[in-house]
Amino acid sequence: MPWIENRFEEGLIVTSMDYFINWSRSNSLWPLSFGLACCAIEMMAVGGGRFDIARFGSEKFSATPRQADLMIVAGTVTCKMAERVKRLYDQMADPKYVIAMGACTIGGGPYFKYGYHVVKGVDLVVPVDVYIPGCPPRPEALLEGLMRLQDNIRHRTIARKAS
Repeated sequence: MPWIENRFEEGLIVTSMDYFINWSRSNSLWPLSFGLACCAIEMMAVGGGRFDIARFGSEKFSATPRQADLMIVAGTVTCKMAERVKRLYDQMADPKYVIAMGACTIGGGPYFKYGYHVVKGVDLVVPVDVYIPGCPPRPEALLEGLMRLQDNIRHRTIARKAS
C-alpha cells in the first residue's frame, strides 16, 4: 500500500476500538472461584502448573463476585443453590460471562432422573455462554471452552444497537 508508507512513525499502531477493547477483555478474564461438586477438582487442576490457565490471562481466581467477570459453574446445581448462583451472577461486574462445566451443570446429570432437588440446567438460572460437556470434563476441555469464550468476546462490538 504505497499511499500509506512513510506516513506513520515507527512503533505506531493503528486499530479499531472494538478490536482493542475486545482483545483486552478476552485476555484478562478473571474467574470466580466457585465450585459445586466433582467438576470443581478439574477446574482447580487448570490453575496448576501442568495446564497453566495463566497463558490465557485467567490466573486470578477471584474470591468475590465484584472482582470477577467469568463464572465457571462446575458441578451439580441444586434448587437450594440456584438462588445463590443467581445472586453471585448479579453481583459480578459487567460484561460478565458464564461457562457451564460438566453434565450435571448442563442438564442435571445422573441425579436429575431420580432427584427432585436438582436443576435441569444452569441455563435456567443464569445465561450461559459456553457449555463444556463431560462427567467430569478434563482440564483440557475447560481450556478449550475458555478459548471458545475468548473467540466469542473478540467478535463482539461495543457499538450501541439502533433502536
